Amino acid sequence: MSNVTVIGTQWGDEGKGKIVDWLASRADVVVRFQGGHNAGHTLVVGEQTYKLSLLPSGLVRGKMGVIGNGVVVDPEALLKEIDRVTAQGLKVTPETLKIAENAPLILPVHGALDRAREAARGDRKIGTTGRGIGPAYEDKVARRAIRLCDLAEPETLDWKLDELLLHHNTLLKGLGADTFTKQQLLDFLNGVAPRVLPFMAPVWDLLDDSRRSGARILFEGAQAVMLDVDHGTYPFVTSSNTVAANAGTGAGVGPTSVGFVLGIAKAYTTRVGEGPFPSELHDEMGRTLGERGHEFGTVTGRPRRCGWFDAVLVRRAVRVGGVNGLALTKLDVLDGLDEISICVGYELDGKTTRHFPSAPGAQKRIRPVFETMEGWKDSTKGARSWAELPAQAIKYVRRIEELVEAPVTLLSTSPERDDTILMRDPFED
Repeated sequence: MSNVTVIGTQWGDEGKGKIVDWLASRADVVVRFQGGHNAGHTLVVGEQTYKLSLLPSGLVRGKMGVIGNGVVVDPEALLKEIDRVTAQGLKVTPETLKIAENAPLILPVHGALDRAREAARGDRKIGTTGRGIGPAYEDKVARRAIRLCDLAEPETLDWKLDELLLHHNTLLKGLGADTFTKQQLLDFLNGVAPRVLPFMAPVWDLLDDSRRSGARILFEGAQAVMLDVDHGTYPFVTSSNTVAANAGTGAGVGPTSVGFVLGIAKAYTTRVGEGPFPSELHDEMGRTLGERGHEFGTVTGRPRRCGWFDAVLVRRAVRVGGVNGLALTKLDVLDGLDEISICVGYELDGKTTRHFPSAPGAQKRIRPVFETMEGWKDSTKGARSWAELPAQAIKYVRRIEELVEAPVTLLSTSPERDDTILMRDPFED
């Protein structure tokens, strides 16, 4: 029996929600270990559609949910999300949801600074969601963050807000934005404290007890490897480490607890926001993929940029993310195409390479090298076994395995939970 860690291998929006929901039904505890409410999972359960940003997906299946210390928590957004899913019939209580006592909080000042800086960047904007994720992570590293446990200590909150505002008001004033008073933030925090403090717990201890008892733990990643602050398309990345290695740090467990690493990859590629995208399609095919795949961000509603599957980037994600097996989603979006292309390399300054460069200038100069395969006319939608797949679809999946150097252990053929082909059970690895 093994724990499982789920991470995205592209730029997010790979369809992790369905896979995590399927795995969560077989887990005992589901843990979010990084990111904030800039990420989103859409779960379709029967007639209900749940859109989650902070809450661990296991809550939909009645499992214990844990928000680890690696997550930056906007308490107002959290409470709104709890109220929304409660209205849909879910039970979210201090018995079913635990939040790490050392989790940093996102305050209104963080969102204001995020938006002011993005506006000041002009043409060089990063494409953040403006929700304060980056500034909150900066405060954590700079040792001035307000953490959940601080809400229980008024005297601690008092002096920490002085230090925090000294920094942030200076920046806001310099950017020509409105500044904040200490009383504004105190009123905000005192308003949310009575509702969020009951969820506070030493989750590192809880998770270790769960591990020792033999419980199955699912670590649920947000965003994806190509948005990792170290290994992604920097600076067009998120502000946390999205790789599986961070599951231990962001949840308070040892590295051996991470277990089987399942990387989620879409059968093509999408990206929201700014930044390099070598295999992006700016033509009718790109629009077709977007329309067929209903490619709009779960949190932002922004249309996603679309392109062919980039095997170079997924291979990189497999290596730095420690991926043991891939879950390939949205294969049915490619049904009926005459030809399907895969990005197998890049041309950079007249030379062919299989490595995505780290330097921004080189990233702009690379050009994709495509390999084209014959498509398939029969539908893959709803297939639940290899025997139901067209031969060319199987060839496409096998070619992806060769190029990214990882097996496809799970294949999703529709948003429905049971429309899944399982080759290897991650929990039994």
